[in-house]
Amino acid sequence: MINKTIVKGLNGKITVPGDKSISHRAVMFGALAEGKTTIYGFLKGEDCLSTINCFRDLGVQIKVDQDKVEILSEGISSFKQPLSPLNVGNSGTTIRLLMGILSNINFPTTLIGDSSISKRPMKRVIQPLRQMGAKIEAKANDNLTPIKIMGTQLKGIDYKLSVSSAQVKSALLLAGLFADGITTITEPEKSRDHTERMLSNFGVEVNWHPDSLKISLKGKQKLQAKTISVPGDISSASFFIVAATIVPNSDIIIKNVGLNPTRTGLIDVLKTMGASITVENIQGEGYEPYGDIRVKSAQLKGIVIGGEIIPRLIDEIPILALAATQATGTTIIKDAQELKVKESNRIETVVNELKNMSADISSTDDGMFIKGCSNLKGTRVDSHNDHRIGMMLKIASLVAEGQTIVDNENVINISYPHFNQDLKSLLE
Repeated sequence: MINKTIVKGLNGKITVPGDKSISHRAVMFGALAEGKTTIYGFLKGEDCLSTINCFRDLGVQIKVDQDKVEILSEGISSFKQPLSPLNVGNSGTTIRLLMGILSNINFPTTLIGDSSISKRPMKRVIQPLRQMGAKIEAKANDNLTPIKIMGTQLKGIDYKLSVSSAQVKSALLLAGLFADGITTITEPEKSRDHTERMLSNFGVEVNWHPDSLKISLKGKQKLQAKTISVPGDISSASFFIVAATIVPNSDIIIKNVGLNPTRTGLIDVLKTMGASITVENIQGEGYEPYGDIRVKSAQLKGIVIGGEIIPRLIDEIPILALAATQATGTTIIKDAQELKVKESNRIETVVNELKNMSADISSTDDGMFIKGCSNLKGTRVDSHNDHRIGMMLKIASLVAEGQTIVDNENVINISYPHFNQDLKSLLE
């Protein structure tokens, strides 16, 4: 609960939690590799812990310490049949990437999740996996959990994605990693490339280039255990980037944030809108680049956001919509149909909750239409059990008149367990 009258600006330095996408993959690849993998900076949010629990249920030894995660594995051939269905919780990344891995294993498995996962579409992964020879059954015309997989030997395919999705691409690459022959994936637009980068880091020969829409790999390759450092999650940082931009008298630094070019769309868009953002101390260019982000208050202007940049900021659209309510002029967000199949229908939840706070915002089939310079009003709002909606509403409360109460805000723990503490530290 925050009252706008006491918000004088955000000032100070914070370090956001480790990148969620990279944390998931580090555990998965460590479990698939032979030897001991050590992960520093792992995100101990609920989604990533679900990934750890699933691989523990598959017989992989995983130790979680205060500052690191250690994985001891003999590779995919050492996986054991779980005694019960693998529960992915709220994690779409976990379930979709596991489908690619488990399709190659010589025992049956079943994947389940929470009420949100039970509504999210899985056919987009199941159909291409079946083309590779996978034996998969799912509810509702092969689209919903529970998902039953009877592992078999897969064969590589040449597949063109209809929608740019890092999860679908990664599931197919992981399936192809243990399949016969070569697997080639072509994307309509560039999506997150954490899988390609990390596979290379684990010793897998992957044919790809950061500017290419085509990725291929040969099957039957082995992963070698590695030590991985996970940079800060730019999706988590995005909430503070926008907060410091729209709250007057703000000047903050966010340390060691991942700067993978497939993830920095929010920074590019905000700069086009007039934001004051500088990136300093860039490191890690060969693997996953990271650096410090400095943000100062600035007046934004409305623009049109769509096309190939959307996959580079799809998770940041809720907080970007909030930024647009404070910009001059009108902002149009389009080509973002993918928002409808996230943890919530993020087009509807963003529009409804910001409208509830008196924003001039409306939904379209593929995005939003936002008139700026809104005087937001504090009220009771709801996260809809979506962590990114919960964090967006907490930031909205900073520029709203009166008190704002966010119902179901504990869902924020899925990706950012100490979000409220970091926000408080910048307000003190």
